[in-house]
Amino acid sequence: MSSHVVIAPDKFKGSLTAPEVAAHVAAGLRRVHPEIRLTALPVADGGDGTVDAAVAAGFTRRQAVVSGPTGEPVTASYAVRDETAVVELAEASGLRVLPGGVRTPLTASSRGTGELIAAAVADGARRVVLGLGGSACTDGGAGMVAALGVRLLDSHGRDLPPGGAALRDLDAVDTSALADRLRGATVVVASDVDSPLLGHDGAARVFAPQKGADPDQVEILEAGLARLDAIVRRDLGMVVAGHLGAGAAGGVGFGALAFLSARIEPGIAYLLDLLGFAAHLEGARLVVTGEGSLDAQSLRGKAPVGVARAAGRAGVPVVAVSGRRALTDEELRDAGFAGSYALTDLEPDPARCMAEAGSLLERLAEEIARTRLSEPLSPHATS
Repeated sequence: MSSHVVIAPDKFKGSLTAPEVAAHVAAGLRRVHPEIRLTALPVADGGDGTVDAAVAAGFTRRQAVVSGPTGEPVTASYAVRDETAVVELAEASGLRVLPGGVRTPLTASSRGTGELIAAAVADGARRVVLGLGGSACTDGGAGMVAALGVRLLDSHGRDLPPGGAALRDLDAVDTSALADRLRGATVVVASDVDSPLLGHDGAARVFAPQKGADPDQVEILEAGLARLDAIVRRDLGMVVAGHLGAGAAGGVGFGALAFLSARIEPGIAYLLDLLGFAAHLEGARLVVTGEGSLDAQSLRGKAPVGVARAAGRAGVPVVAVSGRRALTDEELRDAGFAGSYALTDLEPDPARCMAEAGSLLERLAEEIARTRLSEPLSPHATS
């Protein structure tokens, strides 16, 4: 075969990283067609795995010891290429770095994310791409901006303790030291979350329960975010709580908009552009993408749909692999997929799918190789 296949999956959460998914798909394809040319380009939509995707695309991994969500030190990665750095909130302030996995919804902080941004800027970055997702905190980005020199003060002029609950006592903000810390660097937020900061669809009421908050704690966090919004309006003249994406990562999107003059971009579309995805589509015969669960959430801008749209514009057919599939054939076609293959097609037990994801994925890839790569492909073919 003269043309190549692009393998561009997101992670299978809880089972395989995106690079591991790509490796297993490649192994299965090569088992049927040893001569096949493959381009592995793991992707992410701004959440967990964003730094890994950047590194796989040629960025250099760097590490820094920063404050974890409960204040303990964690070693976190970011990625750099030329004057661009990719910083992933989940590396420093995510649920996956909580000590013992114990969730602390009222006091968890985004401070380590700010420390990672500072490290990237000190490393020479002029543009910071901030991936949001998987956060342990609901602090409106207060910890992040505090690490970058912003002071959040109570009525006695004292710095607030970390966490979203403390924001109820916020009385003033002082941004005088921020410019020196950022050194002129610009910030772009890559996120697939379109929630506002406050209200029924906001950061606290939608996402805080996933971070361990009970109903009373959700209301405490909502009150803290509302107070942060009020003080930002008064002291900075910034009215951004209603912006789509302000509620991302417990309101870190809001903090980036209000304090860092960031712009928010759809995560997967922006990152595909950053990773040079379009260039890899030239001459491609097929694209294989996927994620752990292909469902209604996937249609709201998750990585596989972003890949399918980009490939569709280039006229390259796309198939998806997933752990489970909860979309109809019509929904899959409308999203741009020529076919879909799920681990549950081979193994109905979800626990075994998780435990044996790699080997099952290779079997799916063999099926893709037999059905999609033996004859000329049509972008409109269906599985």
